[in-house]
Amino acid sequence: MQRYFSLADCDVMGFDLDHTLCRYHLPQSARLIYDSFAQYLVTEKGYDEDLLTLAPDNLDFCCKGLVLDIEEGNFLKLAEDGTVLRASHGTKSMTSEEILETYGRREWKHFNTVSGMVSRSAKYYLYDNYFDLPGALLCARVVDSLDQHDAQKKYDFWKDMVAAIQHNYKITAFKEDCGMYFPEVKNHPDKYLQRCPESVKKWLKQLKSAGKILLLITSSHSDYCRLLCEHILGNDFEEYFDIVITNALKPGFFSHTPNQRPFRTLENDEEQEALLSLDKPGWYSQGNAIQLYELLKKMTGKLDPKVVYFGDSMHSDIFPARHYSNWETVFILEELLGDKVTLPVETESEPLEKKGKYEGDQLQAPYFVSKQWGSFFVDRLPGLENAEEILVHTWSCKCISTYSTIAIPSLEAIADLPLDYRFTRFSANSSATAGYYPSPPRALLPNEELVTTK
Repeated sequence: MQRYFSLADCDVMGFDLDHTLCRYHLPQSARLIYDSFAQYLVTEKGYDEDLLTLAPDNLDFCCKGLVLDIEEGNFLKLAEDGTVLRASHGTKSMTSEEILETYGRREWKHFNTVSGMVSRSAKYYLYDNYFDLPGALLCARVVDSLDQHDAQKKYDFWKDMVAAIQHNYKITAFKEDCGMYFPEVKNHPDKYLQRCPESVKKWLKQLKSAGKILLLITSSHSDYCRLLCEHILGNDFEEYFDIVITNALKPGFFSHTPNQRPFRTLENDEEQEALLSLDKPGWYSQGNAIQLYELLKKMTGKLDPKVVYFGDSMHSDIFPARHYSNWETVFILEELLGDKVTLPVETESEPLEKKGKYEGDQLQAPYFVSKQWGSFFVDRLPGLENAEEILVHTWSCKCISTYSTIAIPSLEAIADLPLDYRFTRFSANSSATAGYYPSPPRALLPNEELVTTK
């Protein structure tokens, strides 16, 4: 594997939509997603009305990379070897002693399954993107609320949470104005959506004029996709792409066979009959990467066209595109914008003057670092004396260097670069920070380097 990666060498550029091409105003969209699920749990399933009120600092709980142990009601932040670095029961942080007593210093019981597939199951849920995170806060508050009324041995709220998600996001919800989410985004798109920067629109056009094939592959249904694209790119958005695939149901799009997940045509946003093969560019629904790749071979006239896919979810985009399709992957990681904290602060024990250094900036940053969960990239091992010296990489951080070609904070960060710009890629024989562009997260830099980069 070469050390460098260049977009000029790729024949096909694939893009995810939500949080990749379409960026959201995060505080507003997080609140809307939270409210849309909470409203359903309270009105349809009889949960406590307190779930509907949210204090401004409640959203601090939201942090990518957490795993919910569903039956125990515990949230876990894992180290790269699967040990538990931080945990909370509901919203309440567990102490180092409680973590060591419950989980020990050994691999979490489901780590093998979750890490092999970057997966989810009936026993745990991995929170790895901004659509999911408000649901983590709601589940944590549900656990708090159930504990108040009655000590639980095993928790059974997950089926209701799934029902809340389905109610708000089912394929007909946009058309029927069902739930709270779609009607609100339809009525106030500017409140939730950031328009695509001119530099990115220009870049997409440049890619196309350089002969690249452009794909949009999103799990959003066609009607919501159209709303987003018209708002962020303009009414001519279809001209940017050769192929648009909606309701792609990732990660299944990459892992399923043509029989399991055929492509379908659309008429007035209704899915039509299954296609036996994909013969020409256009707008399709569902589908699979295998038949798409056959079409790309035809379109490029190459036996082995090189595809790069840009996405923000390790579970739905990056892991499956790399693992099943062997595509190059560019991970969109907004955490690179807000990683101002050099070390995860111990909230109780640090004196205030040490803590306050970055906190003023954090609130203005487009992305904030959770005080409860600390850095997305590194953390101290719990319960060790003199632990300042022992920082370990998180499991999320390990996944980035394992499955991404490079990681960037946004498309805008690379839109002005020449097409043949050479990025240093992540690889087993380069440093752990090699693939981050434009610069590695500060938390990953050794302290000497911190001094020189201030």
